[in-house]
Amino acid sequence: MAGAGGEGQAWPAAEPDFWRQVVEQLSTALMVVDPAGRILAVNSAAERLLGRATRAVRGKDAHELLHRDTDGGPLLREQCPLLRALTEGTAARGEGNSYVRGDGRLVTISWSASPLTDGGSFKGMAVLFTDVTGDRSTRRERAAHTSALEDLNERLTLVAEITDVLGQTLETDDALVRLGRLLVPRLADWAAVDLRTESGQVHRVAVTGPAGRHARLEGGRERLPETGEADRSALVQVLHGGDPVLQNEQDAQNEQHAQDAQDEQDETETTASPGSPLAAAHSDFLRTVGATSAITVPLGSSRQITGALTVVRTDPAHPFDASDLEVVSDIGRRVGLVVDNARRFGRQRAVAEAMQRNLLAPLPQPGRLRLAARYQPAPAGSQVGGDWYDAFELKDGTLALVIGDVVGHDLTAAAGMAQLHGILRSLAWDHTGPPGAVVDRLDDAMPAITTVPMATLVLAKVEGDPHTGPWTLHWTSAGHPPPLLLPPGGDAQYLEAGQGLVLGAPVGTAGGRPDATHPLPPGSTLLFYTDGLIEIPGSDLDTGLDRLRRHALALAHAPLDTLCDQLLARMPPGSTDDVALLALHLPEL
Repeated sequence: MAGAGGEGQAWPAAEPDFWRQVVEQLSTALMVVDPAGRILAVNSAAERLLGRATRAVRGKDAHELLHRDTDGGPLLREQCPLLRALTEGTAARGEGNSYVRGDGRLVTISWSASPLTDGGSFKGMAVLFTDVTGDRSTRRERAAHTSALEDLNERLTLVAEITDVLGQTLETDDALVRLGRLLVPRLADWAAVDLRTESGQVHRVAVTGPAGRHARLEGGRERLPETGEADRSALVQVLHGGDPVLQNEQDAQNEQHAQDAQDEQDETETTASPGSPLAAAHSDFLRTVGATSAITVPLGSSRQITGALTVVRTDPAHPFDASDLEVVSDIGRRVGLVVDNARRFGRQRAVAEAMQRNLLAPLPQPGRLRLAARYQPAPAGSQVGGDWYDAFELKDGTLALVIGDVVGHDLTAAAGMAQLHGILRSLAWDHTGPPGAVVDRLDDAMPAITTVPMATLVLAKVEGDPHTGPWTLHWTSAGHPPPLLLPPGGDAQYLEAGQGLVLGAPVGTAGGRPDATHPLPPGSTLLFYTDGLIEIPGSDLDTGLDRLRRHALALAHAPLDTLCDQLLARMPPGSTDDVALLALHLPEL
């Protein structure tokens, strides 16, 4: 059948007008250019896209007629990828080029060019191109949306980091230093924190800038005005319970002008109330750091404002906006909670430390024997514990020394320490037997008359005339770290004998607690300590004992108070325990 095709079929492709019809009906714009880049022909789709008739473009230089930069200006010929492809006679494609329509409007195109040859001779290029202006707008919107999401994620990450970091400390100063490092430069160029005191003053406690903490701008202390109604200062308004304030450059200038006008009025009207020094100090701060945009928010909630946080940007091209205000306000609420907790903790710590120290009796100084002691609270937690020291003279004049540690790090442990402290003194005062017998009696009495579940201690007697010697140490240990002896000119020695079970441990059928004796050379120093001095998380006990021996030897000839202070100062960071330290120095004979 002729219509079905066959070897004798005459295909439409053989007809002269066939390909012209295909080109005209093609929905994609087509442009044919010669090797010099002159337009030979365009199809109907190209006429519509370019807003130009065939007769208006035929013979024109395609680059000069159509190609523009993104601002609509001329594009250098050497920057045109189509001309480069014509020169090389190779296929090419492009994305995002700008063509100018006949009405002057720019369109963004995507194009593809293929070489046209005849018998091996290069005749020009066929260029297919489509309008992707809408696609570009979509991409721009998508990019803007992605950027906004990334910015939001960064803000949320910052808030999460601040929450996490501030939750790791109960020290106000440490918390504010950490806050400044997180805010600058990630969110702001400067950050300042003002705290309200119980006396009604406002104290600028932390200022962080591009170079870190700026001590010169800290320390200002001004009284908060009785009312903030007539004071336009953002800081004063916020501290009086006002809403968070976002200031741009003009707002900051207006505030400064208002303050200057108030100052002038105060100078000329002797009956006028004085302007707010706090407002003046804050305006001076903004001017000093070159603020072009600032946010001031309260620390805490409207019911409990502990202070204010001010963040500053100095680049006019990047001012704070409403979303920044929300983030900083959230940060202010969180920081206020941390500061409030730290203050409560500080008050609790002060009371607890006072109680603990009052339970530690003054040290005697019998004869030529010299004593020194230190108690250092734990760096975290309740700040009190069950560590204690004691030194007292027995009925017969013998010096008794005690170092002990009740299990726990809270007020219960401190109360238990006080119970053991009093009972041990009573049991030892008129007892002439060995220390082990006294500690046995204490162990028997402990479950009946104290709340202490378990404890360690060393009870020692320094036997010998306190003026002339010779001296002997007689001691027993209930599971406590061994005393450290520092002979004059010799090596340090741990006195490891006399070890028995901790107080509160199940008692076996064996006899009483072991005792030990050791001569104390004239000029020597003896150290009693609790495990907080030698036990650091991540380090084993032998390492802690070696470290104490090394430091003690280096300080052996220092005054007794210096020895105690330096041993505490040289402790590595990371300790979570309180420390008690008791030192005895014997004179040279």
